[in-house]
Amino acid sequence: MNTRGDGNGETTTHPSETRNPQSSTVETAVETKDYRSSAGQLGEEQKNVQVVHQRRPTSGGVLADAAAAATNTLQSAQNAISGN
Repeated sequence: MNTRGDGNGETTTHPSETRNPQSSTVETAVETKDYRSSAGQLGEEQKNVQVVHQRRPTSGGVLADAAAAATNTLQSAQNAISGN
């Protein structure tokens, strides 16, 4: 099945945002339309759907986490080579 937007670049309407205090998760829900067509069939099916995006804050962000992981990997490699 193929999916696509509504053709005019505007697929979302009425976003709403909620926060979960226990997990610090921010959820943004948007209403949109899902367009599908099956191989071998003419026409397409259109259905209203809600998409929920979840964002979880990190202490230093994704790049800081990646940099810390890379630093740890390099330090482990250096220790293995030097015999420490």
